[in-house]
Amino acid sequence: MRARAALLLLALTPLLAVVSPSLPSPHPLPVAKGDAEVVRTVDGDTIYVRLAGGVEKVRYIGIDTPELHHPTRGEEPGGREATAVNRRLLADRPVRLETDVQLRDRYGRLLAYVWTRRSDGGEVMVNAELVRLGYAAVMTVPPNVRHAALFRRLAAEAREQHRGLWAEPLTEPRGILPRDILKTR
Repeated sequence: MRARAALLLLALTPLLAVVSPSLPSPHPLPVAKGDAEVVRTVDGDTIYVRLAGGVEKVRYIGIDTPELHHPTRGEEPGGREATAVNRRLLADRPVRLETDVQLRDRYGRLLAYVWTRRSDGGEVMVNAELVRLGYAAVMTVPPNVRHAALFRRLAAEAREQHRGLWAEPLTEPRGILPRDILKTR
């Protein structure tokens, strides 16, 4: 009986390491004083930012946009539009990065909610704004789910209002299938 319990615990250890928020990341977040500078916009949901420790590739948490540079599928319909909207939202302004439970994805990219200042001095979360405008689908990947309910609500509104990739005469956003809109991995 003890052998089975030990074997089960041994088998579950890698899973516990993936979901445990108390374990330190093997790639810690470089501490930056103040905001980060956007160095490059890759596509609708990925940017490079300059932090205290150097330049980091940042993948937006909770959303997915049509690909601009997919290695096998190439450019997906709507990829250029999503990238242009992302660039417009960032508009050479500094950004503030908010992390969630998991700091990095399996590719080593920093995972973050990206905030930028509006002209009135307030802040806007770029991830949420891309969904609200209809240029991003919700992609919830636990354990990073802090703003998932907000993203789902904004996605439903964008579709109902035919915004962005949902614009008429389309019934589905270009590059994103309906089953992907509220998908959870």
